[in-house]
Amino acid sequence: MAEEQEKAAAKKPPKKEKPPAVEDKPFGEFMEQHFTPALQAAFAKQGIENVELAFENKPLPKSFGVQESCWQVEGKWQKGDRQFNLYYFDESITGAKGFSSSTYGKPPSTLESFMIDERKVTLDLMVLYTLQRLNGEKWLGRN
Repeated sequence: MAEEQEKAAAKKPPKKEKPPAVEDKPFGEFMEQHFTPALQAAFAKQGIENVELAFENKPLPKSFGVQESCWQVEGKWQKGDRQFNLYYFDESITGAKGFSSSTYGKPPSTLESFMIDERKVTLDLMVLYTLQRLNGEKWLGRN
């Protein structure tokens, strides 16, 4: 019986190691190489062209009354008439995040929490939540 088990174990191919998830990459690398291109593709799928996405560390808008800076994804389209920002306060996709939007070049008036209830943050969820939030502004189509 033990011989049969040994033969069966010898026939099994060795377990393949899973490559690390893209979300496990360093923050900047993940955002630049995975999130912003995936978000750009999602906008194109929605029929929204000419979206400018930028990922950079810069100060929060003055309208928030805070002089902190953090990593941000800024999106603009319709010649800047529509703009949104995703804020990453902890330089991590799993840390504290915020969202703001504005129109016609005006500064945003509200900083909202973003993706606060997610236990596991994935690339697909980040794109989905961003689109859902923009759809809530009725920017992606008719509701």
